[in-house]
Amino acid sequence: MTTPSRYELSCPVSTAMQPAPSLLEVKGLDAWYGAAQVLGSVDLQVARGEVVALMGRNGAGKSTTMKAIMGMVKRKADVLNFLGVAVEGMRPYEMARRGMGYVPEDRRIFTDLTVDENLSLGRLPPRRWPDGSEAANWSKDELYALFHPLMSLRTRQAGTLSGGEQQMLTIARTLMGNPFLLLLDEPSEGVAPVVVEQMVGMIHTLKEKGTSILLSEQNLPFARQVADRAYVLEKGVIRYGGSMESLYTDDALKRRYLTL
Repeated sequence: MTTPSRYELSCPVSTAMQPAPSLLEVKGLDAWYGAAQVLGSVDLQVARGEVVALMGRNGAGKSTTMKAIMGMVKRKADVLNFLGVAVEGMRPYEMARRGMGYVPEDRRIFTDLTVDENLSLGRLPPRRWPDGSEAANWSKDELYALFHPLMSLRTRQAGTLSGGEQQMLTIARTLMGNPFLLLLDEPSEGVAPVVVEQMVGMIHTLKEKGTSILLSEQNLPFARQVADRAYVLEKGVIRYGGSMESLYTDDALKRRYLTL
């Protein structure tokens, strides 16, 4: 795993754009599949109520970054803090109990259960922030209002839903756990444009309620509508960190790291 040269970091991580204090703080994160190292010293952070996009081409390491944060692959980090607590040694179920929600790209719904039963399985008790204030506490009715196409499908087996409906169900089920931070892996991939627009509204609602989101995406226009900041990955290395708008308007950076 190589580190970026000064030339490759022509748009370096901007210290001015780094939020403080951090809900999630990651420094020097490495990850492996077997003996193959996939991430090389990834640094990123997400603040409370912030939406951060993790951008890059297929194979750049976006999904692996999320899996490494959740503890689903072999990882090592200089710093991996969540809510101010070191969590590097924690397993995925422990991360979920602490308030980190993960929506994988392949959805993984319970196909033989109904929509309503899927949501029930995701339920966790209400949470409070470390300062004692109440965090978002989602009910089924609130989630059906947020993802209104699911309302009429409550008794339908989840395996009969369309791809977009399954994506909405996966996110809604994760929100039933009342996460402080939601890791969303490629939510706009393979779904109809109308569903993408619903995702935009959903992410804005979550942000208004104080939920933070780390969003893995290739769809730059979608990411621009929802994200405050962005990181760009190439071959497991961060090549850019800064405002979403600066990334969107930098044609040279987009050609180098985002276009096919």
